[in-house]
Amino acid sequence: MAEAIVRWVGDRQFVGTDSTKHSVVMSTQDAQNGTGMSPSQLLLVALGGCTAIDLVTILEKRREKLTGLDVRVEGEQDKDPPWTYRKIHVSYTLYGSGLSEESVQRAIHLSEKKYCSVSATVSGVAELTSSYKIVTAES
Repeated sequence: MAEAIVRWVGDRQFVGTDSTKHSVVMSTQDAQNGTGMSPSQLLLVALGGCTAIDLVTILEKRREKLTGLDVRVEGEQDKDPPWTYRKIHVSYTLYGSGLSEESVQRAIHLSEKKYCSVSATVSGVAELTSSYKIVTAES
């Protein structure tokens, strides 16, 4: 079972630590407390990180020459509490030489539909969409 502990460290600042002892700072985003990520934006970061790991792993197994990857995650939240994300769009920019469109599409599909636990969790509430762009490395 996964576990996380969130400790209040003062004002509106918190440190979250996972079961492997990795930590992240969270805070409100007002002037005196903007030292960490907001928890709701941390959800977007988690989605981006989860799918990025999947893509790199899948493309490496397919022997694709991926040299870089940027994942941008944008979310639209309800205007009223609890500010639920209703739409989330993931944009992938993949860098490499000779990357196969088919392999990229397959990797994104597998991440979104099979491997990414964050995607599987939020997809029941938010509409998830994605797009990608392949940037070919110059010789």
